[in-house]
Amino acid sequence: MGTTSEPRVLRSVSDTALLVAYHRAMETKRPDALFRDDFAVRLSQGRGEQIARKLPRGRALAWTTIVRTVLLDAIVLRLVGQGVDTVVNLAAGLDARPYRLPLPPLLRWVEVDLPDLLGEKSDALAADKPVCRLDRVPLDLADAAKRRELFARIGAETRNVLIMSEGLLVYLPPALVGELADDLHAQSSFRHWAFDLATPIIKRRINRWQGRQLKQAQTQYQFAPEEGTKFFVPHRWREAEFHELFENSIRINRTMGGMWIFHLMNRLAPERAARMAEKWRAGIVLLERTPLAEYSRNR
Repeated sequence: MGTTSEPRVLRSVSDTALLVAYHRAMETKRPDALFRDDFAVRLSQGRGEQIARKLPRGRALAWTTIVRTVLLDAIVLRLVGQGVDTVVNLAAGLDARPYRLPLPPLLRWVEVDLPDLLGEKSDALAADKPVCRLDRVPLDLADAAKRRELFARIGAETRNVLIMSEGLLVYLPPALVGELADDLHAQSSFRHWAFDLATPIIKRRINRWQGRQLKQAQTQYQFAPEEGTKFFVPHRWREAEFHELFENSIRINRTMGGMWIFHLMNRLAPERAARMAEKWRAGIVLLERTPLAEYSRNR
């Protein structure tokens, strides 16, 4: 008699977009929601919830998505208000910011992601109208030639660009992140770059908790540099802002489960708690281009 294998929780890395959408749907359904993303509720119905319930800590880690959503929303709105004319969202997934944020109609928003995912998203949102100019570019960002061609085209058409890569870099090998940083810097209009950054201990824990499911999807957590944002300095990007997830989770009251343990440790062993907090210092990063003169001076 043959045996049947257990269905895979994650079929590909694109399924993580469904998980993120479900986390945003969880927040949207709260009576005290910090943001409303009814598109996430619709897009994650069914399979998104299934993934969140079957993936180890799939629901427990929702606080990280919620906090980073709040932080990135604020960064986008602030920089657009300061003159950003284009937002390029790399690995856009099921993000609905060009539909749900109060963006100016003339703002250009470019979504880049794998063809199948963008195709499904376009079909699902066909009847909905974005609040700004929205372009979708089906592209595998691992294809260096096509990636550079796209960046060059956008760079020639724009003056002040914000790059977003939420939930992307952690799945890439460090060498590819470095190449991506160089390619982005090659376009003078690409002035800011916002993304989430993990630490080595977080990478190890996620791969321990969800490693089997991630391997089935042919991916894993890879990028979490020991040196933090200093990784990007040789690629001519410098840290402009760093917003810690842990601190902001307390500020907006979206903390992880078991938070009392950290409060207790902070009272009983503050030095140890500080060392632990540094190891878990994940956050939302905003990088800015390093001026050429400054970069040459510091080499």
